[in-house]
Amino acid sequence: MADKDEPGGPSSVVLTETKTRTQRPPLYKVMLLNDDYTPMEFVVHVLERFFGMSHAQAFELMLTVHKKGLAVVGVFSYEVAETKVGQVMDFARRHQHPLQCTMEKE
Repeated sequence: MADKDEPGGPSSVVLTETKTRTQRPPLYKVMLLNDDYTPMEFVVHVLERFFGMSHAQAFELMLTVHKKGLAVVGVFSYEVAETKVGQVMDFARRHQHPLQCTMEKE
């Protein structure tokens, strides 16, 4: 018979509690790319309409896109980022502008 202090005895039972941690979903950066054809006011309109920016914020970000070639316009979950990119691209095509919008993992 096993002694209480021996390994495998009744006092050596170890209970482990598993904690499940939910991970936050990865985030994606949505970016606008500069081109030489899309009017600046159209870009400002896109930023206001699809990203909820004020006119001043949209104008500043449009200038960043214009000067640096691209700018991050928002960070979202995959589904939201994908939707925003699709909305911007569709809107630009309907208005016959070559504006490019992409996303990449943060």
